[in-house]
Amino acid sequence: MPGIGEMAPDFTAETDPGESLTLSSLRGKQVVLYFYPKDNTTGCTGKNTVVVGVSTNSVKSHQNFKGKYELSFTLVADPDKEIVNKYGVYVAKKNYGRPDMGVARTTFFIDEQGKIVKTYDKIRVAGHVEQVLADS
Repeated sequence: MPGIGEMAPDFTAETDPGESLTLSSLRGKQVVLYFYPKDNTTGCTGKNTVVVGVSTNSVKSHQNFKGKYELSFTLVADPDKEIVNKYGVYVAKKNYGRPDMGVARTTFFIDEQGKIVKTYDKIRVAGHVEQVLADS
């Protein structure tokens, strides 16, 4: 997992509207980059802040999820698990008591220069948005 003060690993991936997004194209803005296990699980925006969600779901799944919940931020599809592996959030987990691999809910707060300034792991969904906003 990249550490605080390191440059956020760059990536280019397809988003929910079917367009390509390169993380480094967001320089000059703060970025809240969060990883989540999959669409439709229970689960921010600030001044000059872009929110980008990443999961291993498909673009089509993201489109349905975004429409269903009227989300206002970008969702990135990572079905090949390149981004989740680059950020170290694809980890061993248990699924119904069985060993499995999956995405750990993790949020990276990235500054205007592309450096990671805060990492949130072991996230509890309730109150997380408020925590990130208070720190931004």
